[in-house]
Amino acid sequence: MSKIPVTVITGFLGAGKTTLVRQVLQAPQSAGLAVLVNEFGEVGIDGSLLENCCDTPVVELTNGCLCCTVQEDFLPTMRMLLERPTPPRGILIETSGLALPKPLVQAFTWPDIRTRTTVDGVITLVDGENLLTGQLSRYYTDGVPLTEHDTPLAELLSDQLACADLVLLNKADTLTPEQQTQLITWLHTQVRPGAKIIPCQYGQVPVEILLGQNMMVEADLAQRPSHHDQEHDEDDHDQEVQAVVLTGGAIAQPELLIQRLQEMINHHEIYRAKGWANVAGKPLRLVIQGVGTRLHTYYDRPWQEQEPRRTQVVLIGRNIPDGLGLGF
Repeated sequence: MSKIPVTVITGFLGAGKTTLVRQVLQAPQSAGLAVLVNEFGEVGIDGSLLENCCDTPVVELTNGCLCCTVQEDFLPTMRMLLERPTPPRGILIETSGLALPKPLVQAFTWPDIRTRTTVDGVITLVDGENLLTGQLSRYYTDGVPLTEHDTPLAELLSDQLACADLVLLNKADTLTPEQQTQLITWLHTQVRPGAKIIPCQYGQVPVEILLGQNMMVEADLAQRPSHHDQEHDEDDHDQEVQAVVLTGGAIAQPELLIQRLQEMINHHEIYRAKGWANVAGKPLRLVIQGVGTRLHTYYDRPWQEQEPRRTQVVLIGRNIPDGLGLGF
């Protein structure tokens, strides 16, 4: 029997991983796929954003980065997927934005996994605008050029790029041709020889490019260097990073909520904001997405009868003070 191909999608917080997965799942070629979503923190947002876009089964893990909980969380979940009466034709894994891809890929060398699956390819997304403008510099570099920095989060970005078979320079619509060239040139210094780099926007890349890479990554780990090859310590890459959940009721004016979140982002070290709001009088859920200093919203679907209509936003960052609230 042929092995089930697994595609690992990685990249820093807010790079566009969930949007990319949505694009894949809405394509005809996604029939028969299963999706495993890993989030940092106890509240899953991305799984909810995916589960209603198609009929593909979505499994959500919110117990921390998979690279740190491979044996406790990932392997039992993979066994569950593989032992279904009709196993998936392929599997997409969306990692946490704080996850190291290599320890996850190493799990596919385990005896009961390697005989039935193979890692088809590792796709790393980067946010082109933030990488260029330095809006994420306080997280990656503290103002020092990436190539000269040596912090855990800078090493995380380096490891995500070094493990990639395909790098997607996302949000390229915000870049000039010259800026795209500048970033692509730099990215080529960070990836393995032969790794491809594709500019895109909103994760819009033909599915034929993303799936079917046939790289057998688990057999090629020696060519994918990591800062954590000697030993893997969870604190190395998510030290002091925390996920804070803010919950409230119905809101009458969404712009006031966005203003409140913007103030939090401007005054605290918040990498990522995501969630949804219950807007009074609206039958649709208002999705909130924040990356760097940018916040945007959109209505995605009607509220379902069995789910509580509430406003819930997850903030991911460091040194987030106690007592923050939405005020609604």
